[in-house]
Amino acid sequence: MTEYVVLIIGDANRWWTSMSMTERKEAYAEYTRFGQQLAERGHKVTGGAELKASTEARTVQPGSLDITEGPYTESAEQVGGFYQVETDDLDDLLECCKIIAGLGDAVQVVPTVFAAERPS
Repeated sequence: MTEYVVLIIGDANRWWTSMSMTERKEAYAEYTRFGQQLAERGHKVTGGAELKASTEARTVQPGSLDITEGPYTESAEQVGGFYQVETDDLDDLLECCKIIAGLGDAVQVVPTVFAAERPS
């Protein structure tokens, strides 16, 4: 099996600032459906988390000892959460990801690096 990280990318702050509680509940129901579809279709979720608003982030800048508040980049789009998924069927995993994309966020699926692929 190959392991992938499924990144949910968009305006993560909208979940906390502009969505009503009803809209959030409906969206969370879609995430529940996404998880159910993964399980039913033979994909294995091995980890993941929803992230708080990007204003909660702290960043250590490259080559610096300074810590700044907020995300690393100035962007309207940030990673709002992620799943780690093991699967033999990338195409079907991508089909399942359309559930999340239907909520208005981009979904990026990236394979992880196996230990054997790293230099010794």
